[in-house]
Amino acid sequence: MQTAILLYDGMTVLDAIGPYEVLQSVPGVEVCFVARERGEKRADFKRLGLTADYTLADVPRPDILLVPGTPFPQAVTGDPEVLEWIRAVHATTTWTTSVCTGALGLAAAGVLAGKRATTHWLALDALTQFGAMPVTERVVRDGKIWTAAGVSAGIDMALALVGEQFGAAAAQTAQLIIEYDPQPPFDAGSPDKAPAPIVAALREQFGKLLQG
Repeated sequence: MQTAILLYDGMTVLDAIGPYEVLQSVPGVEVCFVARERGEKRADFKRLGLTADYTLADVPRPDILLVPGTPFPQAVTGDPEVLEWIRAVHATTTWTTSVCTGALGLAAAGVLAGKRATTHWLALDALTQFGAMPVTERVVRDGKIWTAAGVSAGIDMALALVGEQFGAAAAQTAQLIIEYDPQPPFDAGSPDKAPAPIVAALREQFGKLLQG
């Protein structure tokens, strides 16, 4: 299966690389990094780059589409060429997926209208602007569309997708290869668990930005 992972300046790297590490380990899956033009795309805070080997035109019918997120949603929601490509490829994908605020890109392309979806907790309310139904879950599937919550949730989503498409053994093998066995030192990975002052500070710092 051909998987197209969209790259663009301002993306969050783990949104793309987490699912990549899962999917590239599955026999028969070809992963393509795709962008408006070939070349390096700089990550959200310019400290890291990933290289797109294919243009949007090079990959018109991927089996799996993955749109990673960004702290700057306009990087996707404000790009008509990318939105048109998302709409076009979604028509023939087996699975259409997003991680974090990548869901806003799917939503802006019209893919999530009337669909249940999740995204980063700071951006959940923004989904309603596009007719989507926000869900506070780590991974949400609605038909052929999979959306993952913030950043690290992309790994969970990719494993769930592999389990659905290739079977539990394939997903378990991928999970073991990357030794994905989370044991975080703090139980603060969601706004329901993190200390209230930290949640409030992040809302103040990033809330308006991630609302698009």
